[in-house]
Amino acid sequence: MSIRILHKTFGLFIFLVALTSLSIAQTVQIRGTVYERTERYGMAGVSVMSSAGGGTVTDSLGHYAIRLTMKDSLSFSYQGKATMKFPVTEINANRPFDIGLHVDIKVLPTVEVQHKSYKEDSTEFREEYKKVFNFSQDYLATGMGGVGVNLDLLLSMRKAKRMEHFRQQLLAIEQDKYITHRFNMPLVRQLTGLESPALDTFMVRYRPSYEMLLDFENEYQFYEYIKGWGSYFATQWKKEHP
Repeated sequence: MSIRILHKTFGLFIFLVALTSLSIAQTVQIRGTVYERTERYGMAGVSVMSSAGGGTVTDSLGHYAIRLTMKDSLSFSYQGKATMKFPVTEINANRPFDIGLHVDIKVLPTVEVQHKSYKEDSTEFREEYKKVFNFSQDYLATGMGGVGVNLDLLLSMRKAKRMEHFRQQLLAIEQDKYITHRFNMPLVRQLTGLESPALDTFMVRYRPSYEMLLDFENEYQFYEYIKGWGSYFATQWKKEHP
């Protein structure tokens, strides 16, 4: 057996051992709620980060759920300000891990007197998660006279996979915010003449996808979509609710 084949066989063996070790690593799911300073209101849009590279974002009520290994640590970040890291070994996974951030309810987006523009919100969102959006990693390195396995990078494959999964989550959130920005209730009410509860049902039933919004060549086509389906829906609604 040649030296080159031995090197490749050894590299493959190390690769399989590393993957096996990663796959059997013990994981736990941590759940909880992130509150503002008074601990009465849940905070939406808080990033929940793992030291291993994974993460998630709290929902509209401040709830989150994230799966971590026992070697991970958990931290929270809001508007660029991060908390200390909490080792998973010190968290009781059988109970909700709630936390209160030092944020005044008056500055939360849900109660702002003057709401920021979509562009400002989008820019802040990208800045908050720039490490995730800009993350990249290479896995092959030159060694032993040819292409071999870089063990340091190999052991971080799971982190890279988690970062990519988190990035996809953030992209989905960003796209959903864009849909809400374009397909908003005041615009739909103005174009269709619908009022609640019919309007509420229409907003859910005919909410366009992100891809659909990109397919409209101009705002006129988008408005025609809303007006056309609004007229059809109004007719059906009257039949169902005489």
